[in-house]
Amino acid sequence: MNRRDLLTCHVADKSRPAASLGPGYYSNGEFTTHEGKKVRFYDELIKGKISIINFMYASCDKYCPRSIACLAKVQDLLGDHLGRDMFMYSFTLKPDMDTPEKLAAYAKGNGARKGWYFLTGNEFDLTTIRFKLFRLDDPLLDFSVDVHASMLRIINDNNSHWSSWVLPDPPRLIREAISWVEPTKPFAERVKENAALQKQIDQEAVINGPQWAAYKRSRGWPEVTAKPENPEGVKKLETLLGRKVSGGGSWVRAALDRLGHAPARAES
Repeated sequence: MNRRDLLTCHVADKSRPAASLGPGYYSNGEFTTHEGKKVRFYDELIKGKISIINFMYASCDKYCPRSIACLAKVQDLLGDHLGRDMFMYSFTLKPDMDTPEKLAAYAKGNGARKGWYFLTGNEFDLTTIRFKLFRLDDPLLDFSVDVHASMLRIINDNNSHWSSWVLPDPPRLIREAISWVEPTKPFAERVKENAALQKQIDQEAVINGPQWAAYKRSRGWPEVTAKPENPEGVKKLETLLGRKVSGGGSWVRAALDRLGHAPARAES
């Protein structure tokens, strides 16, 4: 204990991450999963995890079906992280209607795997976390179940990083939003992941590129290209990636800049 903690009679809670806001902020109400298990909000759902949270209700026929279908695809993108260090929680907006049995049938119908839980509880505890995590400070919006059925909150309790997104949306974008709260990966790993992402973007560009180029030409947009002119830097990048680098996109320039060699820019 340091002197400040001693003089203020503060004793750190070693049972949770140092950066965590803790149950005093998140609350610690009791909820029931679709499997019939009783859980505490902070102690068992939030603490030490990356939590992906949304609200829904089983009888919803507007936003919920599309939002849940979207999350079903997101769980596939999480891979073995789901149920290990990342968890998905879908809370009901209508606890008087959505019993654990009804939520269990709903979860099964949407292909929920281990790590994705549908939860119900009393109205007070559900409203508490809804306003704590999703409040917009607008009564017309905050009391609208439709608005809250289209929102997603992402929390990493280990570093208190938060993110958010809207539902439904392309699962790949939601997975990227989840990555924003993850610990920063080593540079070499990030370069490889960015290269794989760029490869996917390039494949999509083969399909969309001609139409986009025709659109720009029809409006007189100038063409700008960036060419890597530093063979030594490119060689280092190729060694890091374990393959040849083709093209001169912005990701190549960013990687070379980080390696300490900024290639000259050329415009045509």
